[in-house]
Amino acid sequence: MSRVKLDLQIILQAATEIADTEGLDEVTLASLSKKLGIRSPSLYNHVDGLPGLRHKLAMHGMKRLNDVMTHAAVGRAQDDAVHAIAKAYITFAREHPGLYDALVRTPDWQHEETQKIAVQPVELLVRVLGAYGLEGDAAIHTVRGLHSLLHGFASLEQTGNFNIPIDPDCSLQLLIDFFLKGIRTYGESK
Repeated sequence: MSRVKLDLQIILQAATEIADTEGLDEVTLASLSKKLGIRSPSLYNHVDGLPGLRHKLAMHGMKRLNDVMTHAAVGRAQDDAVHAIAKAYITFAREHPGLYDALVRTPDWQHEETQKIAVQPVELLVRVLGAYGLEGDAAIHTVRGLHSLLHGFASLEQTGNFNIPIDPDCSLQLLIDFFLKGIRTYGESK
């Protein structure tokens, strides 16, 4: 085998490609070393076995999803920001189904790195939702609701549950509109 200059980013890129094309369960040390043209022991200089690889892949996915959501929100406010974030989230799940699966299924939620990364999209959404007068517990409840809506939509779409020939993007638009109407109604009732 030829010598490949290996670093964590190269490993994560190759693992992402395998996950996105073949599924997360196909990301193994053997499949990764084959794709990279190296022997499996070389991976141990960068990841702590398969659990370490899966953890790093999940963190990579969380960071990338947070980046696309943050980028989508820049220069936008209220409804426009929420719609842009929702579209970015769903687009990420569509373009990176295996990486999305990794960030949902494999992170160690007790790990300090996971907690530091996982709080970033929450903070982003709390800032965006602050424009609706939501703060404290109400903001967290609303963030959880939006995350549930987006994850549910992405999961149902990935498993082929949207097989009626109606544009799913239109469905997403309506769902977010309903969600935003609920936020406004909640704010008025306080």
